[in-house]
This record gives sequence, C-alpha cells and structure tokens, in this order.
Amino acid sequence: MRPLILIVGTADGERLRAALTLAAAQAALGGAVTLFLQLDAVSLLRPPIGAPEDARHRAAGLPDLAALLGEAQALGVRPVACQSGLALCGMAAADLPPGIAVGGPLSVLQAAGDDARLLLA
Repeated sequence: MRPLILIVGTADGERLRAALTLAAAQAALGGAVTLFLQLDAVSLLRPPIGAPEDARHRAAGLPDLAALLGEAQALGVRPVACQSGLALCGMAAADLPPGIAVGGPLSVLQAAGDDARLLLA
C-alpha cells in the first residue's frame, strides 16, 4: 500500500476529525500515514485538545477529537506539527501532546518518498 500524507491547513476541528478518520483507516489497513498540521491547524493541538462538535460526536457514540487522535496514534499514524505553525500559534514543541513530531513541508515530503499519495483535508 502506498504511503499517505494528509495535510490539514486550517484550524477547523471537523477537517482534522475527517483527516484523523482517514489516517486511522489507512493505518488499520497496514499503510504508512503522516498527518501534517500546517500553519493555523497547529492550534488544534493545543491542550486540552477538543472541538466544538465533540459533545455531538460523543452523544452519537463516536470518539471526541482527543480520543480520535490517540486512537490514530495507537494505530501508527505519525502526526507532525508545522514549525511555522507553532510560531504562528504562539506555541512551542514542549506544548504539544506526546507523540507529535515537529517538522516542515520539506521534511514531511522528503520522508514520504516518491510513491506517496498526498491529500489536502
């Protein structure tokens, strides 16, 4: 299975939720997946992680955003926070939840190789 890179570029919790769901599915099928949160999207990783629709998702028996992130990581999804996004959001690498790497577009693309699929969420 070809590696997958998912890029979330806005601070929209529902976009991140959709990207995490696809990332977890790819990982569950045995594929490598990197989830790159670029620029303003990095603010979604500020603890405590949550989104406005979390209560609605929990009421429907679905995981909230923090649980979905944890489940995706447990499946092997590699989340990466954009270095520029950290600065833009006034955050430091130490502010990120455990298991979140820091990098930039070049390092993410370079690590993926030539056969990776790239999706923007």
